[in-house]
Amino acid sequence: SDHMENIYGYLMKYTNLVTGWQYRFFVLNNDAGLLEYFVNEQSRHLKPRGTLQLAGAVISPSDEDSHTFTVNAASGEQYKLRATDAKERQHWVSRLQICTQHHTEAIGKNNPPLKSRSFSLASQGSANSPGVQRRPSQNAVSFFSVGHHRLPTGKRVPIMQPDHLVDVREMMSQAEGQQRDLIRSIECLPVSGHLTSLDQDLLMLKATSMATMNCLNDCFHILQLQHASQQKGSLPAGTTISWLEPKISLANHFKNGAAQNFPAEINKPASVREEQSIAEACQLTREPEEINPDEELEDICDDKEDDLGAVEEQRSVILHLLSQLKLGMDLTRVVLPTFILEKRSLLEMYADFMSHPDLFIAITNGTSPEERMIRFVEYYLTSFHEGRKGAIAKKPYNPIIGETFHCSWRMPKSDVATDAGSNFSAHSPSEQVTLSKDLESQTDLDYYTVKFVAEQVSHHPPVSGFYAECVERKMCVNAHVWTKSKFLGMSIGVTMVGEGLLSLLEHGEEYTFSLPCAYARSILTVPWVELGGKVNINCVKTGYSASINFHTKPFYGGKLHRVTGEVKQNMTNTVVCRVQGEWNSVLEFTYSNGETKYVDLTKLSVTRKRVRPLEKQGPFESRRLWQHVTESLRDGDIDKATEHKRALEERQRNEERIRAETEAPWCTKYFLKEGEGWVYHKPLWKTVSAAQTQQMDTN
Repeated sequence: SDHMENIYGYLMKYTNLVTGWQYRFFVLNNDAGLLEYFVNEQSRHLKPRGTLQLAGAVISPSDEDSHTFTVNAASGEQYKLRATDAKERQHWVSRLQICTQHHTEAIGKNNPPLKSRSFSLASQGSANSPGVQRRPSQNAVSFFSVGHHRLPTGKRVPIMQPDHLVDVREMMSQAEGQQRDLIRSIECLPVSGHLTSLDQDLLMLKATSMATMNCLNDCFHILQLQHASQQKGSLPAGTTISWLEPKISLANHFKNGAAQNFPAEINKPASVREEQSIAEACQLTREPEEINPDEELEDICDDKEDDLGAVEEQRSVILHLLSQLKLGMDLTRVVLPTFILEKRSLLEMYADFMSHPDLFIAITNGTSPEERMIRFVEYYLTSFHEGRKGAIAKKPYNPIIGETFHCSWRMPKSDVATDAGSNFSAHSPSEQVTLSKDLESQTDLDYYTVKFVAEQVSHHPPVSGFYAECVERKMCVNAHVWTKSKFLGMSIGVTMVGEGLLSLLEHGEEYTFSLPCAYARSILTVPWVELGGKVNINCVKTGYSASINFHTKPFYGGKLHRVTGEVKQNMTNTVVCRVQGEWNSVLEFTYSNGETKYVDLTKLSVTRKRVRPLEKQGPFESRRLWQHVTESLRDGDIDKATEHKRALEERQRNEERIRAETEAPWCTKYFLKEGEGWVYHKPLWKTVSAAQTQQMDTN
């Protein structure tokens, strides 16, 4: 058949976070059922760099864009590939699917179906009987005997026939029932003695058995899709085989597999009833509110997150949570246990990235485009250290839709780096034209003010917008971030999808930038955070750009938290600055003139942000919104914190349901949707432009 022709050509292949995408020459060998790739076309006569068996593989067009697709082999190996356009992707996907189907059917014809097996949990008597008591040397898993016996098999059935799938479904149902019996048997064990329900081996058995059943369900789902494709001839264009959602609600399984019991509504604390009734009792206006920085006071909260004991004590909860997650599973809708939470909202975490306002303001003080780009890179790399609270990987609160956070910083002008001959307290007549009334009122002050506002503009997907400005220095930054988290086995990965824009209005320059991925590693022991991925900073007007790589630690050897980068002039391709070091320790900057500067992040002075007291904050401002959760976490009362957190989440779900029923769109307060991004409703570039227009009209 002409549909079974061998095809070849260049595709981009994703290697890893460090290397990224690379062009490789791919060959589809239909006769052998292989997908091979080489470094280039000239090396095609050599041994392939990689080979995938296509029999039993799943070819999945990606929903990320119209160019990407994945080839998931039955062995578990995966190629993530990218074509030049949608048409080329469809060509490769359709040919790969045809080849895969052909060789999968061939295996089915040449091999008999698998023999059926059933599993039974042998009864060991009651928990109090002597037979249950385990000797010290006895492994906990051996307490449960699993018997195997073969069921009589009928005549051979061709692969993927409907009755075969019915048999598989019946065996799956039996296995699921026996797995539930296993879990029930473990949870019925006493909490003390030689063999308890909290035995580490038994908890691991619970986790792995649940993960196995989830994996089997996924495989059965794939079999059903392949059977459907046989009936229709081929998989429909654009078909994506995705992971199934867990059958067990994570929200109801916090404590060793048992559902969390919450008191009835009438018995709830007054603070919880208040959280649930805010939206009902108050018709909150969505009009933007002007925050007066003079009402803000220096923050005295110092919530360090170095408590490792809670993680060790809650190991059983982590194991149970892991038993219900699958590789690649999106964690956006997963309710995580309260004890792993930081005592701050994600919106406040974004504010903490601005904890070095002196370096932020100093960007615009650079005397040349080159110097301003280098200063922005210096500020960017120093922001992540203070954004983390301690070494342990904890998770900030997921902001609810409509939540906001306001703060500001005051920075003495004498503490901001300037250059010889620069005088930033005075402006030329042409510059004075653009000064707003707010700016004029600040010229006599001996400090700069940086104002910050963040808002959760979307719930699904979870998108946050944040904006900061220094009016006197005529600079501002606007960003929107969509946090996509996935389960990666023994770690959790968070991709920060979005873009930021720094505007230096005195120079007419705009700098676009992205954010790295974050990973919580070793989640079964003491979790820790590392950053990974490549980010880019670019200024179109000046032609300067920066490329920064956050390196994840290799499996063997290597340093933690390593970062490298370079700043270059795009027109001449000249590197003007190189940086290396650790993003949470010491950074080394080497400039084109041969000079080297070291920055010890642990010794950088941190400027405390200024926030309004709780009593002056609105009910949807982060600290007031989460105050009862935060107080309970400070007191170490995890159950009470969970109760308050659950009340907030329930309120958000109810409001979302009402909006869906009434088809009422959500109205944001401070940020407006523009294209694919979100922009602050009154950015400084609009204010300055309006002031210039008004001055021209006056003249």
